[in-house]
Amino acid sequence: MSFKKYIKAVGTGFKGNRDLQEDEVIDAITKILNKEASDAQIGAFLIGFRVKLESDDELKACVKALRNFMQFYEVKDSIELGYSFDGRVRNPFLFPLFKDILKQFYEKNSDIKPLNLIISTDKLQPAKIGMCTKDLVLEYDLGENIYTFNRANYLKQLSDLTSVRHELGLRTVFNTVEKLLGVAKSEYAVTTAFHKPYVKKYIEVFKDYFEDVSVVKGAEGSPEVFSDGKYWQKIDEKIVETSFNLKDYGINYNRKYEHISLEETKNIINNPDEEIIKLSKFNIALYLLFSKRVNSLDEAWQRLN
Repeated sequence: MSFKKYIKAVGTGFKGNRDLQEDEVIDAITKILNKEASDAQIGAFLIGFRVKLESDDELKACVKALRNFMQFYEVKDSIELGYSFDGRVRNPFLFPLFKDILKQFYEKNSDIKPLNLIISTDKLQPAKIGMCTKDLVLEYDLGENIYTFNRANYLKQLSDLTSVRHELGLRTVFNTVEKLLGVAKSEYAVTTAFHKPYVKKYIEVFKDYFEDVSVVKGAEGSPEVFSDGKYWQKIDEKIVETSFNLKDYGINYNRKYEHISLEETKNIINNPDEEIIKLSKFNIALYLLFSKRVNSLDEAWQRLN
């Protein structure tokens, strides 16, 4: 099908727009990744697709199309952490601190099946300008339980769209689906949502690729928690919401940044205070729960301390 027909399908307007069939989405995304459409056509389609609002079925088809281009690397006993690619400005990254915490945890809890954490990296994508995981993964020894994968290697075609996405400067369908593509064939996954309607959407879109997908109300589109929040899991075909209060775990973190720099983040990682360490432990406690290593968040927290 001519690519212009896809633009017309999503960019005609309220009365003329229609949802695309699975094969149409796959064909459109395939043409985009193969650069069989011009940058102008790609931009027009992505904006129209976003404004129309992609259906769950369209998002699932987009994931299928992207996975057709991927190189996979199996990491057993793992959970994929769905970090966003569009930059972080209000909080530091915590994952470089996980190494020592995980090491100490397994030294004390040999009965717990080891868990590997999967993190993907790439160049900064829109819609905001800030730090990415890519800025830190080469700076630190992350230990034996954290695996990082560069999307420029395992899905180069999507990485090569970075310049076009920067020209648009807007969120597109790729921002929605790119965080949990299953590069390591992990059993478990966690992503984040701020708006509740996206919880069901994320679980539905990614459920075919993991044994279990959890959603947490994290910071800036990434599964790292810095404040009171909640998480969602699908249990017996129902999405169950669970709230947590950091003070219940002795955590009193209240730092706020307008636009944290990479150097500030490195300084926090290199000289972590007690609250940052406790925050890091709490996030690991969530991952242990989401990957069924423990029966409750309280159990994970007690074992970590």
